[in-house]
Amino acid sequence: MPTVNDIHTEYRYFVEVDGDCTLPADELSVVETLLEASLINNDLVPEDNFFLVTPRPGTISPWSSKATDIAHNSGVKDVLRIERGVAFIISSSEPITDIQRQHIAHLLHDRMTETVFESVDETERLFMHGASRPLVAVDILNAGREALVLANQQMGLALADDEIDYLFENFTLLQRNPNDIELMMFAQANSEHCRHKIFRADWVVDGKPQPHTLFNMIRNTHEKNPQGVITAYSDNSSVIEGTRSHRFQVDLATGQYHYEGEVQHILMKVETHNHPTAISPFPGAATGSGGEIRDEGATGRGSKPKAGLTGFSVSNLEIPGFEQPWETPYGKPARMASAREIMLDGPLGGAAFNNEFGRPNLCGYFRTYEVQVPTESGFEVRGYHKPIMVAGGMGTIRPQHVEKGIMDPGVQLIVLGGPAMLIGLGGSAASSVNSGTSDEGLDFASVQRGNPEMERRCQEVIDRCVALGDENPIVAIHDVGAGGLSNAFPELVDDSGRGGRFELRVIPNDESSMSPMEIWCNESQERYVLGVPADRVDDFRAICERERCPWAVVGETTEEQHLLLGDADNDTSPIDMPLSLLLGKPPKMLRDVEHIEKEYPDLDFSSVTAKQALERVLKLPTVASKNFLITIGDRTVTGLVARDQMVGPWQVPVADCAVTLADHHDFAGEAMSMGERAPLAVVNAAASGRIAVGEAITNIAAAKITALSDIKLSANWMAACGHPGEDALLYDTVEAIGMELCPELGIAIPVGKDSLSMKTVWDEQGETKAVTSPLSVLISAFSPVSDARQTSTPQLRTDRGDTDLVYIDLGQGKNRLGASALAQVYKQLGNEVPDLENAVSLKNFFNAIQRMKDEQLILAYHDRGDGGLAVTLSEMAFAGRCGLNITLNGLGDALSVLFTEELGAVIQVPSEHLNHVMNILKDYDLTSMSFVIGKVTEQQQIQIHVNDELVIDQSRVELQRFWSETSYQMQALRDNSDCAKQEFDAILDENDPGLFAKLSFDADENIASSLIVSGHRPRVAILREQGVNGQVEMAASFDHAGFTAIDVHMSDVLQGRVSLSEFVGLVACGGFSYGDVLGAGRGWASTILHNPLARQQFTDFFAREDTFALGVCNGCQMLSQLKELIPGSEHWPRFSRNTSEQFEARFSLVEIVDSPSILLQGMAGSIMPIAVAHGEGRVDYSETGERNQSLEAMRYVDHYGKATEQYPANPNGSVGGVTSLTTKDGRVTIMMPHPERVTRTVQHSWHPDNWGNNGPWARLFQNARAWVN
Repeated sequence: MPTVNDIHTEYRYFVEVDGDCTLPADELSVVETLLEASLINNDLVPEDNFFLVTPRPGTISPWSSKATDIAHNSGVKDVLRIERGVAFIISSSEPITDIQRQHIAHLLHDRMTETVFESVDETERLFMHGASRPLVAVDILNAGREALVLANQQMGLALADDEIDYLFENFTLLQRNPNDIELMMFAQANSEHCRHKIFRADWVVDGKPQPHTLFNMIRNTHEKNPQGVITAYSDNSSVIEGTRSHRFQVDLATGQYHYEGEVQHILMKVETHNHPTAISPFPGAATGSGGEIRDEGATGRGSKPKAGLTGFSVSNLEIPGFEQPWETPYGKPARMASAREIMLDGPLGGAAFNNEFGRPNLCGYFRTYEVQVPTESGFEVRGYHKPIMVAGGMGTIRPQHVEKGIMDPGVQLIVLGGPAMLIGLGGSAASSVNSGTSDEGLDFASVQRGNPEMERRCQEVIDRCVALGDENPIVAIHDVGAGGLSNAFPELVDDSGRGGRFELRVIPNDESSMSPMEIWCNESQERYVLGVPADRVDDFRAICERERCPWAVVGETTEEQHLLLGDADNDTSPIDMPLSLLLGKPPKMLRDVEHIEKEYPDLDFSSVTAKQALERVLKLPTVASKNFLITIGDRTVTGLVARDQMVGPWQVPVADCAVTLADHHDFAGEAMSMGERAPLAVVNAAASGRIAVGEAITNIAAAKITALSDIKLSANWMAACGHPGEDALLYDTVEAIGMELCPELGIAIPVGKDSLSMKTVWDEQGETKAVTSPLSVLISAFSPVSDARQTSTPQLRTDRGDTDLVYIDLGQGKNRLGASALAQVYKQLGNEVPDLENAVSLKNFFNAIQRMKDEQLILAYHDRGDGGLAVTLSEMAFAGRCGLNITLNGLGDALSVLFTEELGAVIQVPSEHLNHVMNILKDYDLTSMSFVIGKVTEQQQIQIHVNDELVIDQSRVELQRFWSETSYQMQALRDNSDCAKQEFDAILDENDPGLFAKLSFDADENIASSLIVSGHRPRVAILREQGVNGQVEMAASFDHAGFTAIDVHMSDVLQGRVSLSEFVGLVACGGFSYGDVLGAGRGWASTILHNPLARQQFTDFFAREDTFALGVCNGCQMLSQLKELIPGSEHWPRFSRNTSEQFEARFSLVEIVDSPSILLQGMAGSIMPIAVAHGEGRVDYSETGERNQSLEAMRYVDHYGKATEQYPANPNGSVGGVTSLTTKDGRVTIMMPHPERVTRTVQHSWHPDNWGNNGPWARLFQNARAWVN
């Protein structure tokens, strides 16, 4: 590489226009304003050392889609498309050679989604529109079966020999050649990814035919325990019984938000997106999350995603400068991302999609595992070069919409969402083969792109339809995922026993050169297919147009179960086949497998001390802090979150489970947790499955759950099927869980998924290398919760008098260390692993914990998991910022008792109730495994005695720094390293008092109560733009304060359906309008400023002296761009990228300062926590002059109550901590934090014990009501 002296970067924008390639002057002016760029002469662009990174030609970036929408909604009609690239101009000490240019280009772009141009002239390729590629027939009538074999290889269809035979026989009977579109459709619909052929196969194990398929053994759990399950194995997600609650929704006729009392059932679904994440981590993980969200929304006749979970398993991170002694570099295929790259980019992709869609991500897991396992011939590497990327979650569904309706012939078949693009082609087939064995070009073609803002628009359409109840126009709905429309439409019509007649050319399509096969089979994301009766299409059209959501009628159902796809452009029928040929019964698979006996050396820790072991284990990513994975995800959106990952006044990420609220009124809700222990499977696969189930249960036990049988599980299975011995282990594990453990526990598994090609093979300098995943079963537990307020956390309390710590050891003293974190960090494996031999003890444990919760005996709770008891106790001390004095006598040697990962938990109880607690444990036959082990101390020193020997004597600071350093190192690589260092160093402050509240008013007093009782409810416009996602919780907050909240979409204003003169209040809500492209809130503001009708409406509203306005987060950013319309706001700043260079989701302290704001009256001087979730919240006064001329209303303060610019107390780096401003008359207030998400105490991640049901932020909304009066 040459010596690089300097790198200059800048955005370059490219605009495709209609007609004669010139824009009218007025439109050009708008475009230049939007882009904050000027038209340039390409001749002036330097050619030397110039690298221009753009999206791949033939694709359209999500940024482009949203920016183009902004231009259109700002009145620029002659622009067809806007695209963006990044120009890199490199200054070097010597000329750059062609080879060096190639290397530099490789470093500057993601080859799966981007390309590098050497000159601006080449960018014309971005907008090339070629003729549609032709339909291709495969000539089996002349060339025979070999023609199919060749097509299978060239198209990457992953067809088995028996499937090729099946196709050859059936098309020969039809006396015609199959078209490429039909073969691709068949391959996707019948891939392992979609058909789960291994789980449906017949099995012979060690020469003995087995009585059950894998799928039947999973079904056995539901057959034995069907109670509480509404649907299982029959839709996009499972539905389980929920609780009666107050559903808050919009009346479509009036626009008014209102409550409707009914049962809300719970959706549960967990998916994986492993192959795309390995190839291109950000879009792979993003579309994994997006696909799972669509699965939830497309259940029954439409439903609502609510909260998410995410998990990753990868090989060793090998962080530069932070390499660990257990890491041995082994290499990887060039086409796949490294573990470190996956964990730097993949979590951002998943978080970004959840954030923008508006779904809080509340729990998950992260495991690194890459070990050399001894074999007879040397060693094999077990690990996750092909990663596991898990995306799951829960949602709600109305009882009348649980079952899909039966579509009569003539029902209109609709595609809802974004256009077809040449992305994700053959993804389900690519995911069904071992990584590294498919063609690199096919890997390239299977990469997808995500546009969560489009998916949000689709969900808004679904929400409006669902709100109509029995009048819902959707008869049935299906998401578009693997296989694209070629899979979704056949499944949709097959569910009703119908066929379908379709027209190819009416499918929304942004790439004119695509062939029929590419149009029909691509996996463009953010799409749904659904059936609507012909007489309801106009109703559906009106909803879509209001939400600006693309849609098209592309066909209709037919009585005959036949698929016919016409191509009007070519007067052909690319598909003309019986549905039974596509979804019929190809020959059933037979798996004839054998066990392989393996013996591993005994563990040898003779030279290891407990202190040495604890440092290593705390740094293992599986055990270490997950902070860098959590703060990037919005955890408060919806206003229905009661328990997220962050715990206590110091917001430490150690929560055992996630808990949400069923509605905005009461305290019932839902809980979810995860359990997995894949490394155990290398030694004992069945044990790994049992422990995974047990861990999910000990995690979710932190929530208040009425009965163990209320818990339902999702099981996700990952294995390297075909690898010697692995298939037999898979059978063992499914049998152990499905036929034995879950029936004993009385728990059903009504949903799950498999990914059975978890092996990576590649050639490196002539040597064949391979990394094989351990058999991995991921268990996700879901349950209704009776009272979210009774959720326990690991935060130890030093303010509740004398307390004791009780250790409950469900491993019953076995203390097995095989495949533990301790073994991993010392490059060992062992031969005895933790297991759950006694299901009764787990049931008794769960019931005992719930009884103690009923009697309010538990102050803190934390299960024992990865890292063992030493980690459990350390994490509790980190959360409580305290010390420990622990004595473990007669429970085993130090390493065994401290680092075994058998199931169990530690609880903190008041000493005055200790005897009662021990009696409860006795009632549940847990006495022999329950031990009083020590005390909490205010001195922050962790001391652990084992068999009367002091084996751990370290400060909380030292141990928490060990635990946090891996997260810090990854955060420093990914984000602003200075901010990462500030957060890491905050652990050093032993005197840090943590979050607190100091109120200048009585939060229990509702100053609007008499006005609410009066029955007069002023109208407030809950304003949203496409991509806004925080309107419901905002409406609920104003509703509680005595307003009539009205849903107002910007399309209502722009098209004159709604007049702002009807309202006394206007609230611009949070979210991601237009995906925050062109700057957060700027696109939204532009549509107002450049639309004469909207501009006049807003001008008139702000001029009226009887009105008020509030802008929160995205609404704050938008209103700050309307200064020319808002009197008294001329010195407001704009809001720029956070100093951390990252989206920040925090629970931050703010101080309300004295200001004219009518919403904050009587609150000045108060300091209290508030939800924060934004990427562009830093105040920027560069356009408006001095800060001292603005009217500031609120600022971030540190834990000592001082205004701060220190990260993360100030999450965005705003000067002086400024985070809210108002106008001179106080009628308009803008703020980046989210008061609407924390108006109730139960919504707070932490709060003082003495608060009542109403949180102090309710006062802001009460002030609005009092002012209006």
